[in-house]
Amino acid sequence: MFGAFRQSSILSGGLLWKTPWRLSPTRKANQRKRLKQVDSVISAVAQSGVTTRSLEKALALPMESEMNPRDKYTTFSKHHRGYRKSQHKVPKWTRLTLRENPKGF
Repeated sequence: MFGAFRQSSILSGGLLWKTPWRLSPTRKANQRKRLKQVDSVISAVAQSGVTTRSLEKALALPMESEMNPRDKYTTFSKHHRGYRKSQHKVPKWTRLTLRENPKGF
C-alpha cells in the first residue's frame, strides 16, 4: 500500500478522471439553478425590447418550470441503450443548451 511497492494511480483504479454514473442531489440542484439563471437572463433581455434571432430561438425553448425531470437531467443519445444519457456525461455540459430532445425520446 505505502512504501517502495505502492500501486500507481493507473493500477489502483483504472481511469484517472472518474465521473459517477448518477447525478448527485447537489449536482441536480446546481443544474436546476443554472437553468433558472438562464431563464432569468432570457426574460430580462426580452423585456429590454431587443429583438434578435438568437433571442427568438431562446424564447422558443421550454423554461425550467415547464421541463420534465427526465429532460432536465438526461439528453438524447443514439448510441446509448434507451436512447438517453445523463447530461453530466456530455462534454462541457454546463455550457451547452440541452433543453430540447427529439420528439418521442
